[in-house]
Amino acid sequence: MKNSRTLLTVAAMTTLALSAEAEDPIVFASAFASGETGAIHAYRFDAAKGTLTLLHRTTDVENPFFMALSPGGEFLYAIHALAFGGKENEEVAAYRVEGRSGKLELLNRQSARGTASCYLDVDATGKTVVVANYSTGDVASLPIKEDGSLGESVSYFQHEGSSVDPQRQKGPNAHSFVVSPDNRFAFAADLGIDKIMSYRLDAATATLTPNDPAFVALPPGSGPRHQTFHPNGKYLYAINELANTISVFAYDAERGALSDLQLISTVPDDFDGKSHTADLKITPDGRHLYGTNRGHDSIASYRIGDDGKLTLLGIQPSLGKGPQNLAILPDGKHLICANMPGNKLVVFAIDAESGALTPVGDPVEMPMPACLMVLP
Repeated sequence: MKNSRTLLTVAAMTTLALSAEAEDPIVFASAFASGETGAIHAYRFDAAKGTLTLLHRTTDVENPFFMALSPGGEFLYAIHALAFGGKENEEVAAYRVEGRSGKLELLNRQSARGTASCYLDVDATGKTVVVANYSTGDVASLPIKEDGSLGESVSYFQHEGSSVDPQRQKGPNAHSFVVSPDNRFAFAADLGIDKIMSYRLDAATATLTPNDPAFVALPPGSGPRHQTFHPNGKYLYAINELANTISVFAYDAERGALSDLQLISTVPDDFDGKSHTADLKITPDGRHLYGTNRGHDSIASYRIGDDGKLTLLGIQPSLGKGPQNLAILPDGKHLICANMPGNKLVVFAIDAESGALTPVGDPVEMPMPACLMVLP
């Protein structure tokens, strides 16, 4: 407006209110199933109420176990598996996000180069997708074209080795693949060999090359699963599925190297049941971290110190069976937990000072929620 002191009319205020509503975050949740059930659900999140409202279901995808959004949110990438973990290589599907409608337009699909594809990440320039394949124990990278579609894989690496668990660690099982905040490296957590593998990334060409050092080893039987970087880029956190622990590493951005800082439990000291961790997320202000326990069916809350180390604040029920994935909303005030076998999404309010979680509203029923991605 030319005159900054011009009074807003009722109509103008109404327009602004509608605009604000349209900018509520969109939460994409994948239903890990086939056919009509295996859809990508899109919800509008009302931050004032802490509620999720279904907008759309994208059903042209099979077993969309994991997803990733491009940096600007224009495109979404999802696993597409006709028979998850079967003999045929799975695919990565590219979608255009249609504004704030929750609708997705399929652009194309490309081979993931492996099976039981379980993790995707997009680099900061939006030019590369990296994928981890669990059953075949390998990783790959795919170039993203200007229109958001995917080119064929240009890098592929087969992991080698095994570890101490005779049932779960007979061979490599790549379980996550994350790009570093500086966009120079990518780290693959391999549950089967108790290593986090390090690769150099050339995002412009979507190519990976093994780094030196090539990996950091975790305690035998850890089973590293998911990873996340601290917002300050100095620390990497890995949640260990088999040992129910979180490993804290200092990140050397010059060398792409990780060094051990801490190992901390995710379950109570007196717990002697069967449980396996799944996911971990950090609040945008970098003060609190949350990790999930499947079996104990809980969320562990931690305070993050200035040195990157964790202090356990508490462990509370996830209010559903098998908490698989977490999402923290951009304002840092809410956390969503996807209880996959429990078939429900649960919203929690986050206390900014204490880090405490308080359930908000009623759980949202949906089939097998496996992965959550938030469009701000």
